[in-house]
Amino acid sequence: MKSIKIFITAGMVAMLSSGCEKVLEEHPQSQIVPSYFNSPSGVLGGIAGVYNDIRSQWGTEGFTVEMQAGTDEFIQGLSAGTPIPYTYNGLNGSNFGSAWGVAFQDINTLNGVLQYGQTIDLPDATRKQYLAQAKFLRAFWYFYLVQTWGDVPLHTEFITVPSQAASRQPAAQVYELIIKDLTEAAADLPNQPTAPFLGKAATKPVAQFLLAKAYLTRGWLNNTAADFTKAAALCDEIIAAKSAYGLDLWQDYGDAFVPANDYGKETMFVSDHVLDPKYGYYNVGGAAGGGAAQNLSPWFTNWNYPNNSGINSIKNAAGAFVNSGTSGMIRDSYYGRPYIRMRPNSDKWATGPHAGKNYFLDQAFTRRDVDSRFASSFYTVYISNTSITNAAGATNNSRGIGYTTVVGQDTAVWLPDYEVPGAPQFVGTRPFKGIVVPPSLWNNGIFPALKKFMDPSRGANFNDPSTRPCVLYRFSDVYMTGAEAHFKAGDAAKAASLINVVRQRAAFRKSNTAAQNATAAAAMNITAADVTLDFILDERSREFFGEWQRWHDLVRTRSLVRRVQEWNQEAAPYVKDFNMLRPIPQSQIDRVVDGPAFPQNSGY
Repeated sequence: MKSIKIFITAGMVAMLSSGCEKVLEEHPQSQIVPSYFNSPSGVLGGIAGVYNDIRSQWGTEGFTVEMQAGTDEFIQGLSAGTPIPYTYNGLNGSNFGSAWGVAFQDINTLNGVLQYGQTIDLPDATRKQYLAQAKFLRAFWYFYLVQTWGDVPLHTEFITVPSQAASRQPAAQVYELIIKDLTEAAADLPNQPTAPFLGKAATKPVAQFLLAKAYLTRGWLNNTAADFTKAAALCDEIIAAKSAYGLDLWQDYGDAFVPANDYGKETMFVSDHVLDPKYGYYNVGGAAGGGAAQNLSPWFTNWNYPNNSGINSIKNAAGAFVNSGTSGMIRDSYYGRPYIRMRPNSDKWATGPHAGKNYFLDQAFTRRDVDSRFASSFYTVYISNTSITNAAGATNNSRGIGYTTVVGQDTAVWLPDYEVPGAPQFVGTRPFKGIVVPPSLWNNGIFPALKKFMDPSRGANFNDPSTRPCVLYRFSDVYMTGAEAHFKAGDAAKAASLINVVRQRAAFRKSNTAAQNATAAAAMNITAADVTLDFILDERSREFFGEWQRWHDLVRTRSLVRRVQEWNQEAAPYVKDFNMLRPIPQSQIDRVVDGPAFPQNSGY
């Protein structure tokens, strides 16, 4: 049975009592019985435990890899470990399925809340909100499950007796429950967070948005025009009511990722992580080992800048980067902890239709001159954080000069998004104190790092997990989901208008004049004729790169195999149509010993 874990933060569930600063007490249950849900605290505890479990996936290493590896966006970093999830070669139920067990445990808890929480002693409006939270969360997990595995066990009753029998129900039935739950949740959830569900817990627009996603995904699955129309209408409704919902876009794209704005107007739904060690997930100063509920998302796409930024690095005869000399950087909180698990897909194709091109720069971020999202998403400049003296006669120092780098002033590493003659030690003929690493010298150990999730608050404990929330849904996705739905419903003009809102925002830079921003916004405008499926997918890359969405984006649009074969060289030889669904975890198959065997997805 599910062990309820009560985790209370201001950003998730806080239970206050008549001005007293009392929080929900923790009463872990080794086994849950129906009577547990016969009180407000039991129902609230069940919901809080499920919110807690969401953070056991989003922000953790295995789940992050499962959501992003093997797509057009990411390929292996130097320390990726097993290549299996990146290449699909050898993918099976023994090496995939991080969230399967958690999801079904939580669904059972939510079934208990919904089954026994109908009669708890609360005002009608409060009880409705509690049950609406449970419906939202059940739909949330089932939507993840059906997108990832297709047909899955469908449970709506609280299970109290262990069983070794299980079966899978058709995805169509799962979608029916998801849509019913979200429709009812949206009707009863408040417009904005209210106690005891504060911060960025589920609200009416969050439920509407997930409902739109569900309709859109089911529409792609069955080619159902009515589903596309419903998804489009829901997104239009959220946008029209954004003031009532307290939602809007930041004027500057980069502001969506400023830590102070994590709970701001563009954020819709998060998985919370907190500094307070009393919740038991890590000790301050104890570093991070990838344990349960640790948010390590800032580090996965980080190259090893302390060990691979040799100040006298060279380009060898084969044209490859060779690290040489004393490192120009040391590890710090601003640039983060280097995990080197995955990197942007910047490998160029040698032959074929994309010869000489890569997905990262040549397909996704093509308008870096006016589009701020590349600069706002990736570190390309590393300012010296340690003083290094480089003698003129040092090994591989070709500059002909000696110097000492100035902390906080000199650039230690510059990764320009274009070729620079003379790199890595010169810019043209001008000696460069640090190193210049243009795209032709990027490899699995040195590349632009994703900076959206960086957490400089770590300070002296910069190896600790991040305490920033993982933002699962942003308001800009309402525009992009609405655009995709309108496109599929046959209204490319409306799709273009929604995409243009996102693109015009991306053109804004604080450093520009008003006239420059207006010119940039005009340059980013598209027309109905520009809207294609590939354009939408590329735009989603620009807007949501690294935000736990890409694998589901490609699966939803039935584009996974085609896009991987077109752009991802390491996975192209292995990806197959059956990879549109993931393998059922082998542990699930092994546990079913009563009745018919639990079936594996085809191809695995």
